[in-house]
Amino acid sequence: MPVRITTLVENSGGEHLALKHEHGLSFYIEKDNHSILFDTGQSQNFILNAEQLQLDMGALSHVVVSHGHYDHSGGLRSLNQVHSGFKLTLGQGFFDEKYAFYNGSYEFLGNNFDEAYLQDQSISYAFVESQVTEILDGVWVVTGFSRTHQDELISSRFLLRKNGRFEPDLFNDEVLVAVDSPEGIIVLLGCSHPGMKNMIDTVRHLFQRPVYAVLGGTHLVEASRESLEKSISYLADESFKVLGVSHCTGAKAMEILGASNRRYFHNRTGSILYVE
Repeated sequence: MPVRITTLVENSGGEHLALKHEHGLSFYIEKDNHSILFDTGQSQNFILNAEQLQLDMGALSHVVVSHGHYDHSGGLRSLNQVHSGFKLTLGQGFFDEKYAFYNGSYEFLGNNFDEAYLQDQSISYAFVESQVTEILDGVWVVTGFSRTHQDELISSRFLLRKNGRFEPDLFNDEVLVAVDSPEGIIVLLGCSHPGMKNMIDTVRHLFQRPVYAVLGGTHLVEASRESLEKSISYLADESFKVLGVSHCTGAKAMEILGASNRRYFHNRTGSILYVE
């Protein structure tokens, strides 16, 4: 069966000028007559875009949120106003308070809802309890990534507030979505805070199948020069047939990919991947 993945919202706009873009990410996945949402952007814009693209939010059976940052979870409240008959999947630690540190000040980057909100709204939700969770036939949520690429460092500015103190955010809550397709595994990334290469290698190890496509955020925007070079080289592997990375990938990395990798496209608001 074919797979269609529509980018409902991303940082930049495409040719469809009626679509609204914002700093965030949201994917609408269609497979085997099921519809799944991966991330919700930061506002209701992904819902407005779905209307423009004739995609039915009421058809969603599952929603997965990659991690507890506002630009991936912020639209959930808006979704709940138009449709609540979905199962929500989250990583362990999703509701930990997330901050960024800037020259002596802290900025909250976390969710605009808590676990009590899900309970009050009778939203069906679950935290992943294993490294791989199959939410539908051929659709998996993956977490617990091996961290073997030593160059993939998490910025020290990302912090958690726990038990009255700040500590480094290791993004143990982050999950990705892997989708089976006729051509191989499609990997959907939220922000790749644990490291893009670490995350993709984990999928390769777990499934022992080729990764056909990689879509989403890679957080190369903060990579060192050495790490960026290694990541660009990693993505040059010919086994990847489609590379639609953007969001937190950063302008420099996308410019290099655009000039050096014929399999790369700027995955933006309104982009659609068909695999048939």
